[in-house]
Amino acid sequence: MDKNEIREVIARRAALELHNGDVVNLGIGLPTIIPNYVPEDVNVILQSENGLLGMGVAPAEGDEDPDFVNAGGGFITCKNGASSFDSSVSFGIIRGGHVDVTILGALQVDEKGNLANWIIPGKKTPGMGGAMDLIVGAKRVILAMEHTARGSHKIMTDCNLPLTAAGQVNMIITEMGVMDIVPEGILLKEINPLFTIEQIQEATDAKLIIAEDLIEMRKN
Repeated sequence: MDKNEIREVIARRAALELHNGDVVNLGIGLPTIIPNYVPEDVNVILQSENGLLGMGVAPAEGDEDPDFVNAGGGFITCKNGASSFDSSVSFGIIRGGHVDVTILGALQVDEKGNLANWIIPGKKTPGMGGAMDLIVGAKRVILAMEHTARGSHKIMTDCNLPLTAAGQVNMIITEMGVMDIVPEGILLKEINPLFTIEQIQEATDAKLIIAEDLIEMRKN
């Protein structure tokens, strides 16, 4: 699969985790394309930590409004009834437990549900942003990410990068499959038929638990 196909597979599957009425926060990068794959009969309320509730899909080229951007600076649209407010109110929503689902990217995640997604030591970074608050404030934390980074493992036995938060990740969705974080470790419950279990394990540092009822990765 090429890069665009990988992103579509991940985003399309992640969209199936969103349900009618959910308040959802999407991280920068790949998660921002997930709204393009949410079924038409599912109405989710997208929240952005820079102060917006009711975010729409990305605007068509040429229709961008510089006053409407997400937390990563990308252009957005607003749905009818959307509201804007300052960041203190926005983080009150997050810290108050009012976000049902957050879907984020990751540099690393491990079998304990620890997440590292903000810095590689020695490289410049703009900061952690709202990730730390989202991971502990949202009711459910899902990672939508490529399975490896230039061939290096991202799904670890133990993260070796600085953590964003410990023990908060619930689910991992990659182009290879869908995994839940369970008390025993990482449970592979859906598999992309383009890959074998052996290939997925080889691409994973942590020892995977294979679900007895393992199914093909859902598309709808």
